[in-house]
Amino acid sequence: MLLDTTKGEQGQLRGHIARANLQWRDTKTGSEGLAIFLGPDAYITPRWYETKRQTGKVVPTWNYVAIHVRGPVTFFTDADWLKENVTSLTKKHEFGAETPWKIADAPSDYIGTELKAIVGFEMAISRMEGKWKMSQNRPERDRVGVVEGLSERNENQDLEVLENVRSRTEG
Repeated sequence: MLLDTTKGEQGQLRGHIARANLQWRDTKTGSEGLAIFLGPDAYITPRWYETKRQTGKVVPTWNYVAIHVRGPVTFFTDADWLKENVTSLTKKHEFGAETPWKIADAPSDYIGTELKAIVGFEMAISRMEGKWKMSQNRPERDRVGVVEGLSERNENQDLEVLENVRSRTEG
């Protein structure tokens, strides 16, 4: 998806989904849509908490970031709209590549066939809700333990979560 900040008070999201996805057929134009964006997340073991050693009164948890964006959604099947949207998405994601891929790199009849397999959408943003849980509910000594534990474990998104917790602990 792309965020267009020139439309509406809070902007709008533009993207596409598979034509085979029934959401676009089962949703009336103007109905409220929901886009969910997930940030880094990680399991947090109570073994890392100083509080565990002191009182034992701890349980496992999960640190995460999640944002829910809601607004009325409109769907598009027009080939020109879809091609412009896919071109914009490609430019954004290919930016910085030594030799960025372009829509024109593929045969136009192939692109035409691929565009028939998707449906575009715009969602005017009417509401955003975010949840950020990065051990901020724990004492500083427990957050220090979380940073150390995530650093040692170093799996999946541990380092991203570690930086989030660390910035709240040291700041």
